[in-house]
Amino acid sequence: MDGSQRISDISRQPEGFTVNDVMSSTYSVSNLNQDEINVEELENKFTQARSAMLTLQKPDGHWCFPLEADCTIPAEYILMMHFMDEIDVILENKIARFIREKQDPAHGGWPLYYGGAFDISCTIKSYYALKLVGDSSDAAHMIRAREAILERGGAAKANVFTRLLLAMYEQIPWSGVPVVPTELILLPSWFPFHISKVSYWSRTVMIPLSILCTIKARAINPRNVDIRELFIVPPEQEKNYFPQADTWLKRAFMLVERVLSRVEPKLPQAIRQYSISKAENWTLERLNGECGIGAIFPAMVNAHESLALLGYAYDHPSRVQCRNALRGLLVDEGERAWCQPCTSPVWDTVLTCLALQEDPAANQESLLKALDWLVEQQVLDEPGDWRDKRPDLPGGGWAFQYANPHYPDLDDTAAVAWALDQSDSQRYQKPLDRAANWLAGMQSRNGGFAAFDIDNTYHYLNEIPFADHGALIDPPTSDVTARCVGLLGKYGKHQREVWRGISFLLREQEKNGSWFGRWGTNYIYGTWSVLEAFQLANFDMQHTSVRRAVKWLESVQRVDGGWGETNDSYLDPQLAGQFLETSTTFQTAWAVLGLMAAGEVNSKSVRRGINYLLHNQADDHLWEDPWFTAPGFPRVFYLRYHGYSKFFPIWALARYRALTKTKETVA
Repeated sequence: MDGSQRISDISRQPEGFTVNDVMSSTYSVSNLNQDEINVEELENKFTQARSAMLTLQKPDGHWCFPLEADCTIPAEYILMMHFMDEIDVILENKIARFIREKQDPAHGGWPLYYGGAFDISCTIKSYYALKLVGDSSDAAHMIRAREAILERGGAAKANVFTRLLLAMYEQIPWSGVPVVPTELILLPSWFPFHISKVSYWSRTVMIPLSILCTIKARAINPRNVDIRELFIVPPEQEKNYFPQADTWLKRAFMLVERVLSRVEPKLPQAIRQYSISKAENWTLERLNGECGIGAIFPAMVNAHESLALLGYAYDHPSRVQCRNALRGLLVDEGERAWCQPCTSPVWDTVLTCLALQEDPAANQESLLKALDWLVEQQVLDEPGDWRDKRPDLPGGGWAFQYANPHYPDLDDTAAVAWALDQSDSQRYQKPLDRAANWLAGMQSRNGGFAAFDIDNTYHYLNEIPFADHGALIDPPTSDVTARCVGLLGKYGKHQREVWRGISFLLREQEKNGSWFGRWGTNYIYGTWSVLEAFQLANFDMQHTSVRRAVKWLESVQRVDGGWGETNDSYLDPQLAGQFLETSTTFQTAWAVLGLMAAGEVNSKSVRRGINYLLHNQADDHLWEDPWFTAPGFPRVFYLRYHGYSKFFPIWALARYRALTKTKETVA
């Protein structure tokens, strides 16, 4: 399957996107001057970086770096406060300052990632949030945003989630959004739509959202702020809220939608109340303490608002949990504040551990403290949605966040088990065994591994009107499969699962030799992940697939010695491995790690990549990039892991030092 086909399965192009015709140049390694590594500089800068990283370790042993998304999230935090009439004036002004600073001066709106194109839905939410805070619609920055929105068809062209919010704020009629009734939770598992057939993030967002949609929620909106100026046609007269269906499947779903919209108001009240109660109980079961339902912001907001509208008092323990979970996502920087989509402590901690483990002189006390913290987070016998398909499989995974026991993450689990396996301490054998056995039991039928679910491959569901973001499901991907294959190969058991996974990866390789990166940007990330896995699993690194991957990585190295790939490659696979402006330290580290895994430690490409990292180290001895590092959902939601530009360069430098020192010792 080529990248364009795979992307069409995952997500759709956001409204108003145009790919820049100017592509950054790529250079053949044969045209690059050979650079030598200054060994003393390498030693000094690596030692400084390692020390700086250790100073960021928390007292209990873990690391956690900020996780940033686009301005949709902070804007929705403001909108939530006004929805509930729970307004913190100081906080909303700090968030508003953050949103204003992120407005793009070129197109006047807000992008989905740093340097990205205008996104109409993000811009509408940002505009509305600023207006709620008190920004005048006649202010210069608001005029620029409004004109940009109107040029692209107005607020009626927003995506489904934005239109749902606008319906709750009474800015558009409910006929302008898909029907999302609570009765969905009553559908049997054999039905074409069932909550187990969508991803974990979809169901945790959808079920509390269905409560809001069923009761036709109305925002309190105490300042009575509207955004009618963002509509070309008065919203109650707009006829084109739904885009034209361009496939027979979409047309079929649109027909179902029209029928359902007429039937839904006439459903018997007994069924309606029963379904609301079922959705309410489902939500309560997964509230997840003060880490929130699904430990992700959109689900937490929907749960918070739905419980309030169901009559839960402000001081009810469930409401308090929701409120504290949402506050826990805030990053207060003094003059400004913003909201994270979730937190990433397990992921940040294990990747830092893996980076430091490459250093033969690593601080074992710090590493053991981090690994001990990770072991404490292992999800063992707790209930989880994954048990729907594997009820007899003992637990053993890790979640991405501080707590999310219903939804352990295969990617995190494989990475943590990898770090445990590399430790010399026998005290980690039991959690390692549990993790490896759980991962082996979570392999999908096609040999691949998904992030959270098994065989979550109902691609037709991405065609329903509600799913215009195209990310309703959780199919196996190359990067997660690679992590699982690498761990199981290194672990030494479950070889049948290893070879099934390798077969999946060989089928998934792109024509140009790269692999698609679902959870990191993009083909550079995917290619590093697979090459790393092949090396861990003792795959033949002279295999044609490996040599093709090496050739591709070398072909997209930039003249400065680094690598960099734009998030636009999720829209246009022809941009694979390319960046419109500059190299990045984290993608350079991925490329160098991938090449070294393939046995290319002595290549000019690796030396030039290492020099790029050495020459771009910041004054604090670490690295910093403004670029977003990964998609949450390709094409519609992107993330900037602030830790990626820190621990990945350390990882690359540590491996290069270790491999070149080994060579010198042998010589």
